[in-house]
Amino acid sequence: MAIENWVGKELETLTAFRRDLHQNPELLYDTVRTAATVAEALRAAGVDEVVEGIGRTGVVGVIHGHSNKSGRMIGLRADMDALPINEATGKPWASKVPGKMHACGHDGHTTMLLGAAKHLAQSRAFDGTVIVIFQPAEEGGAGARAMIEDGLFTRWPCNEVYGMHNRPGMPVGEFTIAPGPIMGSVDEVRITIEGRGGHAAKPNETIDPLPVAATIIQSVQTIASRTIDPMDNAVVSLCTMQAGNAFNVIPQTAEITGTVRALREEVRDQVEARLKSLVENIASGFGATGKVDYIRHYPVTVNHERETDLAAQAAQEVAGVDRVDLEMAPVLGGEDFSFMLNEVPGAMINIGNGPSAGLHHPEYDFDDDVIGWGCSYWTTLVRQRLPAA
Repeated sequence: MAIENWVGKELETLTAFRRDLHQNPELLYDTVRTAATVAEALRAAGVDEVVEGIGRTGVVGVIHGHSNKSGRMIGLRADMDALPINEATGKPWASKVPGKMHACGHDGHTTMLLGAAKHLAQSRAFDGTVIVIFQPAEEGGAGARAMIEDGLFTRWPCNEVYGMHNRPGMPVGEFTIAPGPIMGSVDEVRITIEGRGGHAAKPNETIDPLPVAATIIQSVQTIASRTIDPMDNAVVSLCTMQAGNAFNVIPQTAEITGTVRALREEVRDQVEARLKSLVENIASGFGATGKVDYIRHYPVTVNHERETDLAAQAAQEVAGVDRVDLEMAPVLGGEDFSFMLNEVPGAMINIGNGPSAGLHHPEYDFDDDVIGWGCSYWTTLVRQRLPAA
């Protein structure tokens, strides 16, 4: 119950690889350098087939076991993109690109899967085929959906698919997972209020959109507290408001933007319907009009029960039963691995990143001590799911 022996020989190289990615972060689909670096490393490792450009800048590696009697194929996924944040870690390997940093640990995710791919390509100690999936644009670009639409699971019809994400605040060498909804849906809301502008000295001749906006902002908070079942989870966060451009002019329009998050698709539908009803009726009561553009981004991330249990077994073999929490509390942050889980049975597990700053924080950094644990998890999972014939 520990990091596998082969990792020790690779750890220095993998750490250097991770830090290079960290110094050269790229956003969304602009992961050109990152994807090329990954593809080059996969080819150098002897991966059987390396396909670039899936979902614009995604990379897929195909690794065949020493036999294929089962005909089974499993997918392992890592995300590659960074965030538009100025890094404040002061580390020697800090980002060299102003305004961009790996503040969510995708550099670590990519490195751990690459390390596992190298070992699997060298050992071939499994029966079947492993598909390693390096995905762009997790941070708001729905890169998983783009790869799926570009034929990911039709070209490589996986029986199961697995993901892994680091978790700050959880000790290195520990894992956590649970079946069912583990991360929320992520939807974007744009509310447009159309009134009638005019002189600030003659408000009676106008329909001021600002009181309408204020009433909507207050009323929307009742959706979660008075519309949704208290046993369910939902949050509506209105985060920006834009209206007017002069101190003495009542504006014609106001716009509010925000997000909606939920842990069940039914709740997601309920929030959308209630939000639209509130906005339209409140605006009408003031003599204005209100419109909601409700843009669905990421669905709820739902771990499949059987695959969750299988992922937990692999983690327990690596870390020990006592270091794998099987009751991970769900969070309302979003994850576009949800698109893959809607297509193929699978599960996402969290791996401890130690006492680091939180995800998406300027002082966050991936702990390189995690690399060995993550690599060992991936290869153990393959060995268990594709046992040698």
